[in-house]
Parts: sequence; C-alpha cells; structure tokens
Amino acid sequence: MSVQAAYLGIVLLWATTPLAISWSGEDSGFLFGVTARLTLAAITALVVQQVIRFRLPWTAAARKSYLAAGIGCYVSMLASYWAAQLIPSGWLSVIFGFTSIFTGVFAARLLGEKAFTPAKLVGTAMGIVGLMVVFGTAADLGEGAIWGIVVLLLGVAAFSLSTVLIKRFAGKGGQAVSGMAITTGGTWVAALLFLMTWFLSGQSWPEQVSERAIYSIAYLGIISSVFGSFVYFYVLARMEATQVALIPLITPVMALMLGNLVNNEPLSTEVWIGTGLILTGFACYQFGGKIWRNRYRFVTGKAS
Repeated sequence: MSVQAAYLGIVLLWATTPLAISWSGEDSGFLFGVTARLTLAAITALVVQQVIRFRLPWTAAARKSYLAAGIGCYVSMLASYWAAQLIPSGWLSVIFGFTSIFTGVFAARLLGEKAFTPAKLVGTAMGIVGLMVVFGTAADLGEGAIWGIVVLLLGVAAFSLSTVLIKRFAGKGGQAVSGMAITTGGTWVAALLFLMTWFLSGQSWPEQVSERAIYSIAYLGIISSVFGSFVYFYVLARMEATQVALIPLITPVMALMLGNLVNNEPLSTEVWIGTGLILTGFACYQFGGKIWRNRYRFVTGKAS
C-alpha cells in the first residue's frame, strides 16, 4: 500500500465515521449501535491477530496501555454516540478538533511537556470563541443540542487523557508497546466494558435494525475501528507528524458537507464561522510556534 493511498484512506475514514455513527443507532438505539460496533471490532482484531500470527505482549506497561486505551475509547465513544442523537453528525468531527488542546494540557501535567506557548494560547482562545459560536447555533436546535456538545467535550477530554497515559505507559521500562498491540488490546477492553454496560442496562435485543444501521455498524466495526487504526499507525510511521496533524483540519469540513448533502443536516453561516475559528485555532496551536521560530531564524539568522 502506498503512503499516499493510506493517507487518503484515513481522511475518508475520519470524514465518514461521524455520519456512520449517526446512522448506526437508527431504530435500535445508540447503546446497541456502539456495543455491536466494538464487539465486531474486537472479533475482527482477534482474527487479524491470528492471521498475521501476532502475539499481544503482556508486560506491565502493555497491560496499563490496554486499560488506558480501552477506557478512553469506552468513555469517548459512549459520549459520541449519545451526542450523535442530539447534534448533527458533522459537529462530532468539529468538536473532536479540541483533542490537541486537551492533549496538550494533560501532557503538561503528566509528561512535563510545555503546554502553553503564546501561539498555543492564541490557538486555544480562537478555539473557545469558535465553540461559543457553535453553542449559539446549538441553542437554535434546542437544549438537547447544547448538552450534546457538553457531553461530547467530556468524551474528547477522556480520549485525550487516554492518549497521554498511553504515551506514558507504552514506552516505560524500555519496552515499547506497538500501535497494533494497543489497538487490539484497547479494543477488547472497550468491547468488554460495552457488553457489561449493555447487560447491566437491562436492554433487550432490538426488534428491528434498519439495513442502513447494519451496514454502518459493519463499516465502523471492521473498517473504521480496526483497519483504520492499523492504517493510521502505518501512515504515522512513514510521514512527518506535521503532515499527519493536517488530517483533523481537513476531515471536519468534509464531514459537515457530507452530513448536509447525504443526511440533510443544517449548515448555517454561523456553523461555518465557528468551524473556521476552531480549525484555525487548532492550526495555530499545532503549527504556530514552528512558523514563528522559522520566521525568527529567517529574519535574524539565529535560533529563537
């Protein structure tokens, strides 16, 4: 597989996943949709693991990484699927743009990384302003939409925290844990948590599941969750991190347009403005410091 094709595949996967999430809960409910997805993903990951004869490491670092990935996946997906009932699917991709900001905050606290440079502060402020604009639009859709955004932000925070914890655990003790192992182990942890939630909730098997929901669950469980993760790590290992970081700038726009064209979701000028502010803030957060340093070197001829 060429790196370019894999990169395009990730962009398409991330752009179509929010719409598939929205469709997967039709008739049967969001909890069935997400539980079916993760169960199918866990089975698929196990099959792939057997086919390629890959053995999961079981070191202390690996076990902690699986728990961090699985719990983060559980909380973020539960929040995403619940919120998808209340807000347009394209908004899921937009709100997940805050992943980098939350990750930066947690990385500063847990990994000792530098969190808030001037560029990152400007980017964070722009993101918050953009979110306020989207909040104003959500008010037009009803109180439920506002709660959908709030819960989704909590899910994004949980996902970001799990990412930082994985980074902290996966390389501890000089025994790095591979992306494939984290994907497989984390998927199984999340699937078990969702199955427990399903049984404890007392819900019965849905009387009917629409054909579109079945296809969406299959797409999310097999393609998006498992192969999407493998392809992402494949791209991450072969491209610069800055190139990979461009993907979250592309996919929200595509997700918004797709939701509007395919699912008749509202797409007002205010949504575009809010989205533009959030994505510009994200770009400033990610690349602002590097651009400033390069400009300083160019003007002064020395490092900043």
